[in-house]
Amino acid sequence: MRAPILKQGRILIASVQGSMTDADLLQLRDELVASVRRHRSTGVIIDVTQLDVMDSYAARMLRGIAQMIKLLGAESIIVGIQPDVAFAMVQLGLTLQDTTTALDLEEGLTLLQSNEEQQGPANG
Repeated sequence: MRAPILKQGRILIASVQGSMTDADLLQLRDELVASVRRHRSTGVIIDVTQLDVMDSYAARMLRGIAQMIKLLGAESIIVGIQPDVAFAMVQLGLTLQDTTTALDLEEGLTLLQSNEEQQGPANG
């Protein structure tokens, strides 16, 4: 299942679907990295609200995507982790180490927009 990627100014919003396979996550990674570069995005929000399970592969992929986005000069925020998913992740020792998270899409947008205002206009 393809994860839709929306563009809001210089921010990309990707909605991860609950039934994504490992191949879908790889495709999401490739599309997000290409989109950040193509649109010269300053921020990416990965919305995982629909995920009701997070296995170790998905956690690693999300962490890796966030790191790749950072290397391209953009900031990323993972939003919408459900309480049951957070509980299971902690129990399994899965972390999103060095990755910014937010409660929901609205909070994620607010964080990215306030960071962008603090940094001023992008060079380039």
